Amino acid sequence: MKLDILAFGAHPDDVELGCGGTIAKEISLGKKVGIVDLTRGELGTRGSVEIRNSESEIASQILGVSVRENLDMRDGFFINDEEHQMKIIQMIRKFQPEIVLCNAIADRHIDHGKGSKLVSDACFLSGLRMIETSLNGEKQEVWRPKVVYHYIQWKNIEPDFVVDISQFIDVKMESILAYSSQFYDPNSKEPESPISSKNFLDSVKYRAQDFGRIVGTSYAEGFTVERYLAVNSLGNLI
Repeated sequence: MKLDILAFGAHPDDVELGCGGTIAKEISLGKKVGIVDLTRGELGTRGSVEIRNSESEIASQILGVSVRENLDMRDGFFINDEEHQMKIIQMIRKFQPEIVLCNAIADRHIDHGKGSKLVSDACFLSGLRMIETSLNGEKQEVWRPKVVYHYIQWKNIEPDFVVDISQFIDVKMESILAYSSQFYDPNSKEPESPISSKNFLDSVKYRAQDFGRIVGTSYAEGFTVERYLAVNSLGNLI
């Protein structure tokens, strides 16, 4: 299955938090979008792998993605080496996305920065014909995405561009709340974590509101880039 956009996250819920609104918007415009989670989030303070698996399925349905896969890398301990790069390359060549979205380049959680560099490096390597991969016994064709964009997570990194998600903020928040084990629940008996507070959940919506305010819309999501942005004409900017 060829996808227009493939979004990678170090953990289930990373993609929803970072770019759920953008994904929902692109799908509404007819784009095919998939998600690949690197780990099961098994080191998370709250919930369990089984619960996170169920939550990610619900979130995927809310967003309307075409496919979601998990590479079962070790939460907290995966590294940017050949073995892990080859797993990413297989996914890139399998889905042949034009655009790849991935973790923030630097963040509070060490997996976010590691995942960001791992995916970015694999996107380049995936275009080299001397690197051979196969999937289900069939040789894969080389493929390199046109662009790699990094969504913003815990840290308030200055975006290089923002996407207006004003009509999709509710979908974004619904997909996040699908991970009910992870986020604010006043009745939960689980241990507290940095992302389980009401303040954190409020901050996700506030950041989108603040990005939107700056560009004259209600809500927006921010991204950083690896190369110059280009537009066909000034009229393409809002």
